[in-house]
Amino acid sequence: MSNSILVVDDDEAHRGMLRTMLRSWGYAVEEASDGDEAVALVREKAFAVVLTDVRMARLSGINALKGILEYNPALPVVLMTAYSSVETAVEALRLGAYDYLVKPLDFDNLKSVLHQAIEHSRLSVENRELRRQLSNTASMPGIIGRSSAIAHMQEIIDTVAPTEATVLISGESGTGKELVARALHAHSSRADKIFVTVNCAALAENLLESELFGHEKGSFTGAERRREGRFAQAHGGTLFLDEVGEMPLSVQAKLLRALQQGEVQRVGSDTQLTVDVRVLAATNRDLRQEVAQKRFREDLFFRLNVISVDVPPLREREEDIPLLAAHFLEGFASRNRKVVRGFSPQALDTMLRYSWPGNVRELENAVERAVILCHGDLITGRELPSMLSCAIQEDVRPAEPDASLAGLPLDAVERRAIEETLRQAGDNKSEAARRLGITRATLHNKLRKYGLE
Repeated sequence: MSNSILVVDDDEAHRGMLRTMLRSWGYAVEEASDGDEAVALVREKAFAVVLTDVRMARLSGINALKGILEYNPALPVVLMTAYSSVETAVEALRLGAYDYLVKPLDFDNLKSVLHQAIEHSRLSVENRELRRQLSNTASMPGIIGRSSAIAHMQEIIDTVAPTEATVLISGESGTGKELVARALHAHSSRADKIFVTVNCAALAENLLESELFGHEKGSFTGAERRREGRFAQAHGGTLFLDEVGEMPLSVQAKLLRALQQGEVQRVGSDTQLTVDVRVLAATNRDLRQEVAQKRFREDLFFRLNVISVDVPPLREREEDIPLLAAHFLEGFASRNRKVVRGFSPQALDTMLRYSWPGNVRELENAVERAVILCHGDLITGRELPSMLSCAIQEDVRPAEPDASLAGLPLDAVERRAIEETLRQAGDNKSEAARRLGITRATLHNKLRKYGLE
């Protein structure tokens, strides 16, 4: 990423002073003597930040700001202004300026603002790259990732999907086994036919049998009319048996017959019905161990396990975490009508270091929570569930309770409020001022008052 700063000022001496200072800090510097020249340079070259005076002879910094952001809305523009034009600078913030500095410049503050602005640019680039990767990721809807584990899984899906083979999908809870089943269906010759799902863990034994195979009127208490089962409903399409390892042994025997003969029998009926169904099954259990312990039929296991697809846990594909998080962020931000453009480095680092025992489902829930709680345009570690940070610490200690504000002088209360708000806003003074309900200039005055600058 560019480390170049464009300095815009019609005062040659001031421009020269800034050039010397910025180069001593390691920045490359380009110069423009007017707003028109600045807009032209931005169209020609890549800059990390534009640092511009407000009052210039030909085109003002405000008008230059409009032209620059019209061409590149993501480029941070920092304004320099005298006290007499602070209100103009505040208006510029509303137009999209990144920040403003009051002359004479405080060089420590200038250095801090430029560092934050460049970090802002870097995050914008990284989040744009994540969105680009997301749009170019695998051709299977819902399966997000570019890790070798996901690439291998997708190869299997591509190979197996066009066949009629029964597939057993194994993986921990929350890894996305149903998404794999839907991808297999979507890439099969049955894609235009129905996809039917049955959760085998959600129904009692007698109800599961009826759910799968149907029943005749009066076949049991409450059977007031004949009902078609899921096999019949899925005729011509795909039947997905989720958590098949939870299926009772008595129902397993009837499922085996349906798979071997292509026939089902409603509860309470003597008639065999022929069905054309492709069966996909999923489990978070080790079915080989279940067979060894006589809790799952061996013959049914071999009939289901014609082809096996193992869905990797999230901890084994950590390089996919940023892509998945960006995918979830985009969806939840849109759903909640919020403008959140990405994650801070701290937030990404926390997510990458966490083990995610709940897998992709847990990550999805964490991002949803963060989007809802986020007040700025970046999710920070503060919006993520606290358990993430606690889990990655070697020594987890309970947080010290906040001292009571009762009895404190009002100045001390105000100072604490400002310090805490700045911390929450990641030291972004414009955002802190917005949260405190004061102007940027008022915040500067209070920071000077309490010696916080």
